[in-house]
Amino acid sequence: MRISFWPQSLFGRLIAALVIAVVLAQAASLYLFARHMEQFVLDSSVRAWARRITQTTLLLEQWPREERAPVIARLQEEAAQLALHRATGPEPHPAPRMAPLRPPLRAHWPHVFIHLPFTYDLQEALTLRLRAELGSGHEVRVRPAAAPAALVIPIASPFLGSQDDHPTQFYDVDVRLPDRSTLIYRVTRIAPRAPLPKGLVINLILLVGLLVIALYIAARGITRPLSRLASAADTIGRGVRQPELEEKGARELRHAARAFNTMQDRLQRYLDSRTRVLAAMSHDLKTPLTRLRLQVETQIEDPALQARFGRELDEMESMVRGALALFRGLNDEEALEPVDVNLLLETVCGEFAEMGKDVAVEGRALSPFPGKPQALKRCITNLVGNAVNFGGGARLLVRDGARLEISICDAGPGIPPDELERVFEPFYRLESSRNRDTGGTGLGLSIARDVAQAHGGSLVLRNRPAGGLEAQLTLPRDR
Repeated sequence: MRISFWPQSLFGRLIAALVIAVVLAQAASLYLFARHMEQFVLDSSVRAWARRITQTTLLLEQWPREERAPVIARLQEEAAQLALHRATGPEPHPAPRMAPLRPPLRAHWPHVFIHLPFTYDLQEALTLRLRAELGSGHEVRVRPAAAPAALVIPIASPFLGSQDDHPTQFYDVDVRLPDRSTLIYRVTRIAPRAPLPKGLVINLILLVGLLVIALYIAARGITRPLSRLASAADTIGRGVRQPELEEKGARELRHAARAFNTMQDRLQRYLDSRTRVLAAMSHDLKTPLTRLRLQVETQIEDPALQARFGRELDEMESMVRGALALFRGLNDEEALEPVDVNLLLETVCGEFAEMGKDVAVEGRALSPFPGKPQALKRCITNLVGNAVNFGGGARLLVRDGARLEISICDAGPGIPPDELERVFEPFYRLESSRNRDTGGTGLGLSIARDVAQAHGGSLVLRNRPAGGLEAQLTLPRDR
């Protein structure tokens, strides 16, 4: 069975689409904000690094070349102490003599970090900044950090506390002094994360939550009236008159409810009028038919001709009664009630068995079916009657589960494939059945399908591979 994670209901799809749109919009906003924050952090870092490297370089230039090693070692020791205090305690107060080397104060507000790919060219930006601050007398080159060097001067990173849990990248900055000696500084770049204040993230989460609640209320106000309209349309399609829908909600929903109420009223008046007309026609036809029958019996002396006209009159009466039964079924007001399907099938089979017909039932319904007892009996009787008349017998197969299936099978000649749907048309009969003994009026299958559809089900015909015809009546239980 195919599993779909996309909601199937209109309500679910509205909520899912709107929530996805809101989340994507917020994600795009966060992404742009994170990019801006990354640019801000790295610009600030480049300025801080350039300032400290410039100050340290100008300081070391004042020392003779051979005396710089102890000063560099002192700078390395103070950088290590600073990193230790950042990881374990408050930031120390550096000695006044080394004040120029003190990094800027880090921010004291909490952050949430978002991983982003590097888009900022740190090497080029830091190189240009240092060249501008140191002047043309110094050569500057920024490169990814090589193997550890003894005389590397570490430069603390701003905006960072402990770096132990942050992936980092190291860059070495080579500064060549006018005396042709080289100082090597090592800067630490934060991983591709943009800091976002926790308050901003919380506000965005609250905004999405409030939007989801508002969208839920709005979508429910749209889909609930549509569900009632669909349920009423399904019920009226099964021949049950519905009370008028409440005309409330949005303007389009009110118009739809008003149109449905008008349609239901017109349809009901049309069916009532048609039934009354047909009933009147049936009543009015009885007199001329009776008069014709009397004339045939009194004025025609030829017994064969008299029998022929009698059969024609019988067929006309049968067609009138069938038409009335058909339209009576369309306008049937029989109430729904639990139907014992097993007992119903036994009753139908018993009636045909009394006429000497071969009818058998296999399988059982698991529980009563909510339906119209007389209509269902008429439907099954018509199907079994067709199987008996054209196939010599009928075998009923019952399968029950999510839907109730009743298959009526026979061993007759079947029906040509292109005629399987046409036989459901009123008064349509196959050429092979146009005799008065078995042909009927051509209304049995039409009435049977109308009953099936009135119960929300279906009726289909198919030719069996082994020969014969199968009429499958399907009645859903989850209506």
